[in-house]
Amino acid sequence: MEGLHGDDHGDENGPWWNSGKAKLTVACGAALGLAFLLSKLMPQTEPWGFIVAMLVGLIPIARRALIGLGKSNPFSIEMLMTIAAVGAIFIDAAEEAAVVVVLFLVGELLEGIAAGRARASIRALATLVPKEAIREVDGGTETIAAEKLAIGDIVVVRPGDRIPADGVIIDGESAIDEAPVTGESVPKRKGVDDQVFAGTINSDAVLKVRVTATAQDNTISRVIALVEEAQEAKAPTERFMDRFSRYYTPAVLAAGALVAVVPPLVMGGTWNEWLYKGLAVLLIGCPCALVISTPAAIAAALSAGARRGLLMKGGAVLETFRKVTFVAMDKTGTLTEGKPKVTDIIAGIKDETELLRLAAGLETGSSHPLALAILNEAKARNIKPASAENAKAIGGKGVVGKIDGVEAGLYSPRAAADITALSEDVQRRITAFNDEGKTVSVLMVGEDLAGFLALRDEPRVDAKAGVSALKEMGIGVLMLTGDNKRTATAIAQQLGIEARAELMPEDKQAIVEDLKKQGKVVAKVGDGINDAPALAAADIGIAMGGGTDVALETADAAVLHGRVTDIASMIQLSKLTMTNITQNITISLGLKGVFLVTTLMGITGLWPAILADTGATVLVTLNAMRLLGWRGEAGKT
Repeated sequence: MEGLHGDDHGDENGPWWNSGKAKLTVACGAALGLAFLLSKLMPQTEPWGFIVAMLVGLIPIARRALIGLGKSNPFSIEMLMTIAAVGAIFIDAAEEAAVVVVLFLVGELLEGIAAGRARASIRALATLVPKEAIREVDGGTETIAAEKLAIGDIVVVRPGDRIPADGVIIDGESAIDEAPVTGESVPKRKGVDDQVFAGTINSDAVLKVRVTATAQDNTISRVIALVEEAQEAKAPTERFMDRFSRYYTPAVLAAGALVAVVPPLVMGGTWNEWLYKGLAVLLIGCPCALVISTPAAIAAALSAGARRGLLMKGGAVLETFRKVTFVAMDKTGTLTEGKPKVTDIIAGIKDETELLRLAAGLETGSSHPLALAILNEAKARNIKPASAENAKAIGGKGVVGKIDGVEAGLYSPRAAADITALSEDVQRRITAFNDEGKTVSVLMVGEDLAGFLALRDEPRVDAKAGVSALKEMGIGVLMLTGDNKRTATAIAQQLGIEARAELMPEDKQAIVEDLKKQGKVVAKVGDGINDAPALAAADIGIAMGGGTDVALETADAAVLHGRVTDIASMIQLSKLTMTNITQNITISLGLKGVFLVTTLMGITGLWPAILADTGATVLVTLNAMRLLGWRGEAGKT
C-alpha cells in the first residue's frame, strides 16, 4: 500500500479542486449522475451506463493495483476495490459498484485535502519572507533580492515592512509582530542586540539589522526543512498498520472467497446470493479507513504543531512524546533567557539613578554580557549614560574611566576590596547575592563606595509555569548545567526542581543514559553545543529554537520560540494525536464488524457495505483533520 493509496493528489501549488484526483472524482461522479438519469429516461441503458461510470474511476484505481502487483504488493486496497467492483458486475450490481468507486474516490480526495492542507500550511511560511530588502552600502542604500543577502550585511527595515532575514538589531527599537511565525498576538518590544526572525513585521520605527543567516538557513527555511523531513518519516503505529494490512488484505480476500463458495457447495445455497455476500465482505473488509487512520492524523498534528513553532522530526517522534516520564533541562538559554539582567541596585553615596548612570557610562561600547545588562537596564529606565573619558577594561578586575573629572571604576568585589575596605554589612550583602547565584559589580568613585549592582541570568517568564505543567502530568523534571553549583541551585529552587551542576557534556550524556537505565522515558532539552551528546542519547532530544545549529540538527524536535511551556504542549499534542488515531481505528473496525455480521445474517447487503467502507474513510479523514485546529495548551480539538 505504500506509495499507492492516497497518492497523486495533483499540483500541490494550486487549489485542491484543480488536482488530478479532484477532476477524476468529479468526472466519475458526473458519469454516475448521467447514468442514473439515463436509467430513468431510457431503462434499456442499464446496466451499461453504470458500468461506463464505474470504469471512469476504476481504470486509474486498477492501474495502481497493477503497479502494486509489479512491486510485489499484490494485496493493496486498489486490488481489493478492483476485484470487488468487477465482481459486482457479474451479479448484476453495476449501480452499487459505480457508487462504491465514486465514494472510494471521495474518501481518497478528502485524505488528499487533509494532507494537502498540512503541507500548504508549512509551504505558506515561505511566503512570509519578503522578496526584496534594503541593504546599506557605501553610506547609502540599495534594494536587492532578499535571497542574495549575505551574513554580515546591514539591512534597513522600515515601519510596516517584513524583516527580510534572521538577524540582530544594531540600531533602533520597535515593536515586532511575530504573530505570522509564532502565533503570539502581542508584538514584542525589541532593541539593540535583540534577535529578529525573517518574516516578522516591524511595527513602528526604522531598524537596522545585521544579517546572521542566509535565506537558505533562516528560521523559516529551517522550519520548512524540518517539517518536510517530519512528514516523510513514519510513526511506529503507521508501520504496524502497513505490516498488518499485508496479512489483513489476503485474509479478507480469502474470507470473501469462502463466503461466496462454501455455502453453495456445502449447504446448497444459491450462487447469486452468496456471490453477492462474498463481494459485500470484500467491500466491508477493505482496509482503506484503517490504513489512513494513522498517517492522516500524524500529518495534521505535525502541521498544527509547526504553526505554533513546535517542530518534530517525524511521526515516530510525535508518538514517543506521549510516553515521556522524565524531562532533563539545560539551564542557560533553556530555563533562563541566556543573558544576564540587573536584578538589584544597592545605593551607597550615590542614589540608584546616579549609580546606574555612572555604571552605564563606564560600560558604554562594551560587548560583554554584564556590560550589556547594565546598559539595557539604563535604557529601560530612560537613564542617559554618563560620558566617560579614557574608559578601559582591566583584566580580571573590571573597567575604569574618568567621569566629570573624577576617576571611577566598576570592579569585582575582590578588586574593590583592594582599593578600600568593605564593611561587614556590604560583604554580607554581597555574599547573600552570590548565594542567590548573582554576580556583583561594585562602583567606586575615587576611593569611595558609590554602591553595587547584582546581575543574574533570570528564568524565562514562563519557566515556572512550564515546569509546573510537566509536574501536573506526573513527569519528573531535572536541571543539568555546566554552570556553578551555587547559581544552579538558586535558579532550581526558584523553579522548584533539582539541579545537577558543573557538568561537562559527557556528564550530561551519562546522566541521561542512567535515567533511561532506570526505566524512564527521557526527553532532554537544551540549546548549546555542549547539549548535543545528551540530546542524541535521550529518547527525545528537544532543541530550543534560538540555540546552536548543532543542537537543532542533533535533536528530534525543536521549540522554535523558546517557550518552556511548549514542552508540555508537545506532550499534550502527542496524547491528543494518539487518542485521535485510536478513535479512527475504532471507527473503522467497529463499522466493519457490525456490517460484517449483519451481511452474513442476510440483514444488510452491498449498500450498507459501501457505507461501512467509504463512510468510515470519510469519518476517519474528517476526524484526523480536527487536529489542524489545535491551538496549544488552551486549544481544543
